[in-house]
Amino acid sequence: MFPEAIAAMTEELGRTGNPSSLHRSGRRAKRVVEESREKIAAALGAEPSEVIFTGGGTESDNLAVKGLFWERRKADSRRRRILISSVEHHAVLDAAEWLGRHSGADVCFLPVDANGRILLDEVEQALERDPDSVALVSVMSANNEVGTVQPVGEVAAVARRHGIPLHTDAVQAVGQLPIDFADCQADCLSLSGHKLAGPPGSGVLILRRGTPLTAVSHGGGQEMGLRSGTVSTAAACALGVAIELTTERRARTVERVTALRDELIDGVRRAVPDAILRGDPNPAGRLPGNAHFTFPGCEGDALLYLLEARGIECSTGSACQAGLPRPSHVLLAMGVNQTVARGALRFSLGHRTTSEEIRATVEALGPCVERARLAGLAGLPTGAR
Repeated sequence: MFPEAIAAMTEELGRTGNPSSLHRSGRRAKRVVEESREKIAAALGAEPSEVIFTGGGTESDNLAVKGLFWERRKADSRRRRILISSVEHHAVLDAAEWLGRHSGADVCFLPVDANGRILLDEVEQALERDPDSVALVSVMSANNEVGTVQPVGEVAAVARRHGIPLHTDAVQAVGQLPIDFADCQADCLSLSGHKLAGPPGSGVLILRRGTPLTAVSHGGGQEMGLRSGTVSTAAACALGVAIELTTERRARTVERVTALRDELIDGVRRAVPDAILRGDPNPAGRLPGNAHFTFPGCEGDALLYLLEARGIECSTGSACQAGLPRPSHVLLAMGVNQTVARGALRFSLGHRTTSEEIRATVEALGPCVERARLAGLAGLPTGAR
């Protein structure tokens, strides 16, 4: 978190007041929440009335996918199809599949190319087959594993021609890419505080004015009746500060982080020449803070623990799926075979990353890869080595 966001949150945690209450303390808390709503809207090109506070990116995705599906299905029982890219975060994938099991949804996965980018022709064809049966389209703004930036504006234009609402999971993109909700044509957009140097457990769904949505949680009717539950004044305050600072500093931060990312990619290729960069090889087509590799002959988990022992923390895929003994669905959708996909590592860079950390990672990587490969060979039957 930004120190300024921590300070804002800490100060607010020491105050009393439910923003839904009518007494003086409640009105003060309500003012703090609404000022944060205005900061977030201004930073992202939205109207304050379009900003809905949630408990994070996962809740925002669920509210969008389920809420759009139920609302559209209620208006027209033919609308059963949900079109989503095959590389979505599990917050979208699992929400859509849950609707398939419990609400009669027909989930259609849109294919991607070898870089993980959605194929626009496939989107067009999927919509043209029977547009009246489609409830919604959901395509992430940028992939959380391989960093590939998606052509959300173009997908939204296609969906809009057919009268279909588009949701985009922008959790990874906000803060790293320029986001203007008014111009992007998406009908709703999800973001998460912890990706913006803001508080974990905070998030927002931006819902375009006039877009009907069914509530997922019920109770006090907060957040325009779409997300019941007492809004955390402290989290909303800190998130507003974080988004405002992220927006102000984005150009400088992106320039610095992009240079560090390229330094890391070059260093990894020198240290491990057969390492394969995944995602868009064009730097302009991937997130500034992402470098994703597969290392032939390695198990990603083994390599992760060897690097961790050297003080370097990275990931084999999505942190939300860590520890599961299966290869990344993102890599499989990109056409990577299961054996190779198990040797994946994702390096994430942020506003605090330094050049010294990059150099330390590159220096440690070669010996760690060698040890991981030897460990893999040792575990094979003699005839398979």
